[in-house]
Amino acid sequence: MSSDFTSPLPSSAVAVWRQVFDRQIAFGEHAFNQLSDEQFFAILAPGLNSCAIIANHIAGNQKSRWTDFLTTDGEKPTRDRDTEFDPPARHTAEERARIMVRWEQGWATLFGTLDSLTADDLSKIVKIRGVDHPVHAAVARQIDHYSFHIGQINIIARQLVGTDKWQWFTLAPGATKAFNKELMGE
Repeated sequence: MSSDFTSPLPSSAVAVWRQVFDRQIAFGEHAFNQLSDEQFFAILAPGLNSCAIIANHIAGNQKSRWTDFLTTDGEKPTRDRDTEFDPPARHTAEERARIMVRWEQGWATLFGTLDSLTADDLSKIVKIRGVDHPVHAAVARQIDHYSFHIGQINIIARQLVGTDKWQWFTLAPGATKAFNKELMGE
């Protein structure tokens, strides 16, 4: 189980955001690491997405939103969002690796921007699809967006792996009382 939230969160907004994004990466990759290549590309039903598609979409969103974050609209004219949802033509280990490189690059873009923000930047306004957002609201929007998709990844992965074989990132069912007792020193 991940223990990221067993100690107090930092007092700096940027540090809190960084910790939340770090946890999202860990939660997503924990799910990916339990999947075979076949499962990574599996679409459970028509109209749904695979973990591969969702990872590709998150990466595309991150590249668009976090590149030149303070100075350009977060929806870049070079982004083709719709193609992010196209199923990959090949379901191979090489294609999975390519998607994971794109995933890592997306997070690197996000963290490069986040780590460059100054206290003055936090009071600025940025645009996403032409709509003004205070920086804190734009970051909250992205936390919300990525959390939604990381949750989808975990639900899909757990269905594919099976609950009986699933390795829990958070507390396994029935483990809360013992964990709380240990954490709170009871």
